[in-house]
Amino acid sequence: MRLLVVSQYFWPENFRINDLVLALRARGHEVTVLTGIPNYPEGSVYPTFARNPAAYAVMSGAPIVRVPVVTRGRTKLRLVLNYLSFAFVASVLGPWRLRGCAFDAIFVFQTSPITAALPALAMRRLRRTPVLIWILDLWPETLSAVGVVRSPRLLELIGRLVSYIYRRCDLILVQSRAFGSSIERHGGSGTRVRYFPGWAEPVFQGSLCDIAPAPEVRAFAKTFNVVFAGNIGDAQDFPAILDAVAALDDRPNVRWLIVGDGRAAPAVREEIERRGLEERIVLLGRHALERMPSFFCVAGALLTTLKRDPVFSLTIPGKIQSYLAAGIPILAMMDGEGARIVEEAQAGLACPAGAGAVLAECVRRLADMSEAERLKMGAAGRAYAEREFNRDRLVSSFEAWVKELRETNLRATSTPG
Repeated sequence: MRLLVVSQYFWPENFRINDLVLALRARGHEVTVLTGIPNYPEGSVYPTFARNPAAYAVMSGAPIVRVPVVTRGRTKLRLVLNYLSFAFVASVLGPWRLRGCAFDAIFVFQTSPITAALPALAMRRLRRTPVLIWILDLWPETLSAVGVVRSPRLLELIGRLVSYIYRRCDLILVQSRAFGSSIERHGGSGTRVRYFPGWAEPVFQGSLCDIAPAPEVRAFAKTFNVVFAGNIGDAQDFPAILDAVAALDDRPNVRWLIVGDGRAAPAVREEIERRGLEERIVLLGRHALERMPSFFCVAGALLTTLKRDPVFSLTIPGKIQSYLAAGIPILAMMDGEGARIVEEAQAGLACPAGAGAVLAECVRRLADMSEAERLKMGAAGRAYAEREFNRDRLVSSFEAWVKELRETNLRATSTPG
């Protein structure tokens, strides 16, 4: 098949769409990517990209067409301009830069913002090419949950935009079955919705026992380490995490290692210093996905969190699949679907969103368990990931959906009148 991927974020930014493109290329499909300039999550252009953009023009044989965007920066205004600039510039320049290219389908990778779907709909209208959209963040609910938009009137207007987009997509893929009610409320007919969860990237397959620890964490090889990997934002509720860190001041052998970056990182760093927690929680910065096993291998537990809000209770954080596959016990401070998976898999311990004191008690329980008990949890998680989030099976489902859309579109465009 010939697929156009429209995503505001792409390699060298670290998102699961990168792995999907690699998987499709490995199966012999032609894939082209329309994206922006890499600047997530720090808000400035990646230095390696700025020095040599040509090095990021093709990934595994997939051409990457990039359009200029306003970088995210560190303010809400810059974030809004970042969202709008990609939607506008990709809608105008995208069709021109892709002239002469034929596609069987257009696929939208839709984490925030929903406006990233607009260039795909512009191409759909011009070329009569079917569009699939993969919903990983629910709009406008997520905007309200993280406090980016507080005006009811503005949320209503964004809701109308969401409805406009959903109604014009030929197939809607959702990362959580719990998304269904929101999708249908905004006009996404249930007959066009398919469950398409995330999966663990291949780098997490296999045992981590023989992997050498990253230089950044070698000093912590003999402590009980709680490792958090990913975005540091409002949704991750770091104030509650810091409450848990402070509640374990009687456990000097417990370390919290944060591997990632994000818009809230400066505020988190200031709060750590204000509370005098520098010896117990360490911010290690963002690192390439390929290096994650060398950080995970020193973990006694892997931490995933989401703040308390109804929309987040519907979400399955993408890191959960990677954590499960890593075979290390999981600590989940969240409500709803994410916590359900951890408990159903018997892969770790879950506590309510925002409950820092309860999270601290979960850390105590894990740290006091025997090595054999923790290994059993990790093995259960790995088995669950293979059963429920198998990469090959999910990619095969994706292929089948694209084929279905392509054949339906061919019949529609070849029918006279």
